[in-house]
Amino acid sequence: MPPYAMPNALDLMPYYLISSMVGVLVLGSARRVWTFFRAGMATSIAGIVVLLAFRFPFTPMDGIAMLQLSGAAVFSGLASSSIALLLQYFLAQTLGLTTALQLIEISRPDFPLLQFFLRNAPGTYQHSLQVANLAEQAAELIGADALLTRVGALFHDVGKAMNPMFFIENQPQGRVNTHEDLEPAESAAAIITHVPDGVVLARKHRLPRRIDDFILEHHGTMVTRYQYNQALEAAGGDTSKVYIEQFRYPGPRPRSRETALLMLADGTEARARAERPQDEETIRKIVLSTIEAAQKQGQLDDTQLTLKDLHIITDSFVTILKGTHHPRIAYPKETPAIEGANTVPRKT
Repeated sequence: MPPYAMPNALDLMPYYLISSMVGVLVLGSARRVWTFFRAGMATSIAGIVVLLAFRFPFTPMDGIAMLQLSGAAVFSGLASSSIALLLQYFLAQTLGLTTALQLIEISRPDFPLLQFFLRNAPGTYQHSLQVANLAEQAAELIGADALLTRVGALFHDVGKAMNPMFFIENQPQGRVNTHEDLEPAESAAAIITHVPDGVVLARKHRLPRRIDDFILEHHGTMVTRYQYNQALEAAGGDTSKVYIEQFRYPGPRPRSRETALLMLADGTEARARAERPQDEETIRKIVLSTIEAAQKQGQLDDTQLTLKDLHIITDSFVTILKGTHHPRIAYPKETPAIEGANTVPRKT
């Protein structure tokens, strides 16, 4: 602050303005720590250029003076970027902000919560990876925050790791389904609980608060349809005997394009995994049906997704799923080697 109290403080304004603008432009969204160093160097170089441009024509300088000014500019640039990095970290933690560096840090495979997720609910973890791929690509195409979408998708079902055997993707093949011994309402409650459980885990591991939105909103206020239909069948089809709110997720509905993308990718991937489509037409029907169901239930009403966005999302999902669920050629069974067969190449 002392320079601002000097009589010629206004003379320093071009230096601070130009070097700061260059640093901000180079820093961009700051998705790597080294970008702060790069921004600091850019700020330093810009500062040196400004100092020489404003001082050299008007004030005679020897080599030592030039080196001193250049050294001061380099120190100023690197110090500014270092302080900016520290401030970003501490302010994000204090104010509950979400930064790109935070998202990249928690999305590393060795992050403790992801390791816990993988060990306890490997089936759900693999599903989340596929959902993250689907949602991220679509987010890029419609101009949404692709990094936030991907990381939110990685953690959206993390609550299932608390009681993994209640979810079919984690049950060993041939094992009795846990839900067969439960009443429909109890079964629905066990499934719905993965949402608040996920929030508890997110808070415990200090995930950015924006990740909570993905956990809470990825089912919106939808109904666990399978359990509700079971209860309705047991009641002889009389809807007055079934309290539908027992089968409804607490919500809220998606409130951003990113969480809406997650809802659509989650539903699409789950259906594609269950139905195993073998051609593009079937895949497209699954995607369109999932989007239409969300629209009819009003789950997308609070988002800013346009019809154009939904068309782009549909094409993106179809492209990714077509590569994932393509038909495979059956490998021939290996036959025993013929005893005494000549394996030496034939001479020509």
